[in-house]
Amino acid sequence: MNSTDPAQAFAAPAQFPASANGREPLLGGELRDQAVWVDEAVCIGCRYCAHVACNTFVVEASHGRSRAIRQDGDTTERIQEAIDTCPVDCIHWVPFEELESLQAELAAQTFLPLGMPRPTGHRRLKPRSRG
Repeated sequence: MNSTDPAQAFAAPAQFPASANGREPLLGGELRDQAVWVDEAVCIGCRYCAHVACNTFVVEASHGRSRAIRQDGDTTERIQEAIDTCPVDCIHWVPFEELESLQAELAAQTFLPLGMPRPTGHRRLKPRSRG
């Protein structure tokens, strides 16, 4: 007969404390060197990326533009396939260190739902890749 008290399950931490293991992307680990980022100012809401890499991209409901919601949702190859399907080239690989500043620049812009005329002053934050 097991003598473990079932109440211990409720006292256990929900997660183990995170500690550096050397595999983090910022440390040059094996996960991924760069992050995926969507320039929502350019996105036309075609949904191709969300269909190809559905664990990484989602179409944001109020504005109809794609957004990367997870960096580890799909394989690098699948994410690259989603990037390659984008008709306006608005998905980019960027260094993890740039994500915060890119998100801040994007947050400073005002978006209308797709189908409405864009306000003046919107500009592409990353140049089109030449491939």
